[in-house]
Amino acid sequence: MSTSFNRLNENHGSSDLSLKGRVEEFSRVLGQIQFSRRKNDKLAAEAGMKLMLGFLEEVRRRGARVFLAGNGGSSALVSHALTDFINVAGLRVLTLHESALLTCMANDYGYENAFARILNVQAVKGDLLIAVSSSGRSPNIHHLVQCARKKGVHVITLSGFDSANVLRSMGDLNIWIDSRDYGLVEIGHLFILHNIADRLGRPAASKRVSSAIPN
Repeated sequence: MSTSFNRLNENHGSSDLSLKGRVEEFSRVLGQIQFSRRKNDKLAAEAGMKLMLGFLEEVRRRGARVFLAGNGGSSALVSHALTDFINVAGLRVLTLHESALLTCMANDYGYENAFARILNVQAVKGDLLIAVSSSGRSPNIHHLVQCARKKGVHVITLSGFDSANVLRSMGDLNIWIDSRDYGLVEIGHLFILHNIADRLGRPAASKRVSSAIPN
């Protein structure tokens, strides 16, 4: 995780903090979201969203579970997404940051391993993990994804900042936001998760993607 000093220095991609300037920058950021598969095969934005929709529809059809994880602001946004995924999308969803359990695992195994230890017990083959890190550099998120891979859990990542961040190449589907602004990256991630929940809540309005999850 970034130190407070680094966070302040990386926080804003634009010096114009007026409301108009922020709206224009956010519009630019949303227009440049990049989607890719594990081997960095790039996808058009709408194709990437439909692929994500297909992953989640398949998980819902099979009654499998979706796990959500992030640090700090990202943990708050996945908690928000959990509400929409359950209430709107009808998914079986869990977050990995329940405070007593997380502090237990962090104390016993180190914070960098805490999420992975929880997922290792809770998840089974065919579940889905959505891992969120603004910078894509968080070791605990990297270890979590590696654990998911070993258990046969499919992975969607959301990240930002450096285009070469490690997390961006770790998922079955990777979503990257071209900004070093924490606020815009976090809101962009929440925007994507909201949009996918809305689509899942209106299945007739979206084309289903068959066999989205690889064997």
